[in-house]
Amino acid sequence: MTTIDRLDEDAWERLAPLRLEALRTDQDAFGSSLAREEGFREMHWRMRLRSSAWFVAAQDGADVGLACVIQEPGAQEDERHLVSFWVRPDARRRGAGRALLDEAARWAAADGGARLTLWLVRGNDGAAAVYRTAGFAPTGETMALPRDPSRTEERWARGLAR
Repeated sequence: MTTIDRLDEDAWERLAPLRLEALRTDQDAFGSSLAREEGFREMHWRMRLRSSAWFVAAQDGADVGLACVIQEPGAQEDERHLVSFWVRPDARRRGAGRALLDEAARWAAADGGARLTLWLVRGNDGAAAVYRTAGFAPTGETMALPRDPSRTEERWARGLAR
């Protein structure tokens, strides 16, 4: 069974090790870097949790995944954006990813969102599969990956029930 918790800023010690593990394990899936975030102090983690909706998935008492949703500056008022999503490799294909995405979508809708978007690096077929099962589809909008312009990201979106 998977449980999903929304973290508040006092849960920063729960987020930090999981986020660093995600960066260490799957660096290519993120816009940030392990070196950058290893330097974060408590105040940085707390600020992240105050300014964004962070969710953690747990299975059998262990944290196995995370997701973060924001309202992007400059985006449409009713759009929310998934900026971080990761599931520990040994927990993949066991429901944690789908549960995280569903909870992120529920939160985004409750926060006034009509659409949830994300950017996916082309070739990340595992993430594409879970996004599809959660109702996301490619929009056709693409851009070069900011940290590696030789790679391409594609915007995906999912409508939200209000």
